Amino acid sequence: MARPGEGKLSSAYGSWPSPIRAEGLAEASLRLSQPRIRDGAVYWLEGRPGEGGRQQVMCVPQAFEAVEPSSQEATPRSANVRTRVHEYGGGDYAVAGEWLFYVDFADQRIHAGLDGRFAPLSPPGARYADFALTPGREALVAVEERPREGREPENRLVMFPLPEQGLPTRVGAPRVIAEGHDFYSFPVFSPDGSKLAYTAWQHPNMPWDGTTLFVQAWGKGEPGGAARAVAGGASESVFQPEFSPSGRLTFISDRSGWWNLYELRGDGEVAALCARSEEFAGPQWVFGLSRYAFLSDDVILCVHGVGGQSRLGRLDRLSGRLEDLALPYSGYEGIQVDGERICFVGSAADRPSAVVALDLASGRQRELQRGSSLAFDASTLAAPEAFEFESVGGRRSHGWFYAPRRRDGEASGAERPPLLVKSHGGPTAAASTALDLRIQYWVSRGIAVVDVDYGGSTGYGRAYRERLRGEWGVVDVEDCVAAAEALAEEGRVDAHRLAISGGSAGGYTTLCALTFHDTFRAGASHYGIGDLEALARDTHKFEARYTDGLVGPYPEAREIYRARSPIHFPERLNCPIAFFQGLEDAIVPPNQAQAMVDALALRGIPHAYVAFEGEQHGFRKAGNIRAALEGELYFYAQIFGFESDADPGPLRIVR
Repeated sequence: MARPGEGKLSSAYGSWPSPIRAEGLAEASLRLSQPRIRDGAVYWLEGRPGEGGRQQVMCVPQAFEAVEPSSQEATPRSANVRTRVHEYGGGDYAVAGEWLFYVDFADQRIHAGLDGRFAPLSPPGARYADFALTPGREALVAVEERPREGREPENRLVMFPLPEQGLPTRVGAPRVIAEGHDFYSFPVFSPDGSKLAYTAWQHPNMPWDGTTLFVQAWGKGEPGGAARAVAGGASESVFQPEFSPSGRLTFISDRSGWWNLYELRGDGEVAALCARSEEFAGPQWVFGLSRYAFLSDDVILCVHGVGGQSRLGRLDRLSGRLEDLALPYSGYEGIQVDGERICFVGSAADRPSAVVALDLASGRQRELQRGSSLAFDASTLAAPEAFEFESVGGRRSHGWFYAPRRRDGEASGAERPPLLVKSHGGPTAAASTALDLRIQYWVSRGIAVVDVDYGGSTGYGRAYRERLRGEWGVVDVEDCVAAAEALAEEGRVDAHRLAISGGSAGGYTTLCALTFHDTFRAGASHYGIGDLEALARDTHKFEARYTDGLVGPYPEAREIYRARSPIHFPERLNCPIAFFQGLEDAIVPPNQAQAMVDALALRGIPHAYVAFEGEQHGFRKAGNIRAALEGELYFYAQIFGFESDADPGPLRIVR
């Protein structure tokens, strides 16, 4: 096999020379999230693989002015802005009034700042996320996750008093606002300060299964009575409550089978604002999500769509008319509004994600920061093709297919490209049409990719999402297998060179497909699950009962857990697998990968295991991102027999 510097690669699929290099992709890819607006300034959270995954709050002070935007760090250079509440985090910082609040990864404490000077606000020992400033700006409300000896952590809504102007910040124990539920999120105050709204839910539900929306009276800087439930429940998912400028409570609910916008009226009636077979929200894996905001009391700016493509529109709440903005994006996150000025993180298939500032009055639009500094000719990028296929039992399932194409001629003869099936994580998540240079890395080398939205994925309504209820390890796997077989039958890929890859829950789907089916010839698991029982016993609080809905209550359904755990069936594994694992992963502990590796070694099946020091669930360091990507390509090149310039790095194939 060719290695770097050993000559020109052949025209065979998989061996095409590509301008998309793993080292550049890892170093130049930023994680952009949680945009905010304050007094014409736009803030966002920026994760930097080149700095070991450190996250920093960035700011462009004059984001909407006719001047060249210049970003600056708004939090100290020593800070790593990242909360570990629910382990997945989100809601890591807030900009409110003159204050900037953030959680530092090192101590998980809230740090409060005025004029660039920061001091701790919360005591050590707990974790915090999802902030809201009280109407009088006298206190900060937050979700707290507090450890308890020998028991699950306790989640509560708490409040920290803020000092008067000119006085130092004091560290003290918080005041508890709400407790008793397993989880809380989305605290928000009404404009007049008379109400606090928030969502809460209980085990075994996940937030996309069922949450309850509560409203609590508020007065004189403290709760004014007991909270009352106004919407939601065990089988209705409520997302992002917000108050209109006049104080009407608005929220997103899937009570119709789709996440649509609703409002609570004075008589307690819940009324739909725009009833459509489209999703106006997504799964609440992290805090700090925003899918809509008020332009005025009667006009809402909102994201909506089906599958991996979304649009941003103006909704007239009186008529229900929804008019889309003409913008070059197919994905929108973190919608924020300040009068006619808006910001969001926009994504599309032909450009990197970006923090976008848009003045609706003037029409001036600018990208303040891009997620990647790499630039490619448009002809280098493969466009996602909507792919609907028939799965087991006649189910219609979805995915996005990326076909390799070369500017200087296709591979000769009747050769078909290898196929890499991507199984997304979650499993309650979705594939996206946003430009993903990791997918383009494969396709630009002549390897076809299908990103499968298997049953259980979001974006297609609640019924599609619930196909996976009790069927994890079955429906998702069947759909990934069916996608590969359909593309092979159509002659679009090589039926003898099919591979599957996924991370976390997608890694579990991958391992199941390789263990219980014979369709694939190789695969790669990135921090994937091999033992469902170990997951049910050892995982963190947020997902501690997730498998109750996906598989069945544990330990009552223990036999099902064992029957769907690849670790118990090593004799069925008959193809090579590569494993990539963070050694500090609290969500999928590394002992699961090691157990699968040991099983493959006993069978004498070629395999590889790369363990990364200091990495948790998902890889944040540039060197590790590169090693995982190049290592996987090198692995497939060795197994499928095509030339590759990939550097195997720490990967060693054990035969």
